[in-house]
Amino acid sequence: MMNVSRPAVRPVIAVPVGPTGGANDRPPVRMKDIQGMPGTTGGLVLRLSQFVSSLISLSVMLTTPDFHSFTAFCLQSLWSLSLFIMDAYALLVGRSLGNHLVVRCFTVGDGITCLLTFAAASASAGITVLINDLDRCDGSHSTRFQTATAMAFISWLAVFPSFFLNFWSLSAH
Repeated sequence: MMNVSRPAVRPVIAVPVGPTGGANDRPPVRMKDIQGMPGTTGGLVLRLSQFVSSLISLSVMLTTPDFHSFTAFCLQSLWSLSLFIMDAYALLVGRSLGNHLVVRCFTVGDGITCLLTFAAASASAGITVLINDLDRCDGSHSTRFQTATAMAFISWLAVFPSFFLNFWSLSAH
């Protein structure tokens, strides 16, 4: 006959669930809502600055007849406006936007719009420099292109902190 070991079953001591008055009974430490995260006044201000700067950039681009592709700036304007409305609603109602799924959606959306805004602003800067170097642009168009490009970079500078804080919050959950 073959010798087979049998599993040993040992009793598990149950950990008390209720408050026992000990020092180790504190709830786990959660990251506070840092200003700039969704649902905070700092986040609301960041979203407003993103929306205003991307809207100014988009409106300056629309005044020039030579600018035809501005989809990244439309996307940035719509994304910032929708999140501004969500942040304002959360602050008015007193709700937290710290849900893991919401933070993940904000992080992915901010990451995409951050990347697209930076790429579009960099491409616009390159085209503006090329047009100026080739002397193919009169003074008013050149100034409009430079203004639109500067506002696009300002919009990107407002999006990046939102993305960074959302990414940080996502990793802390």
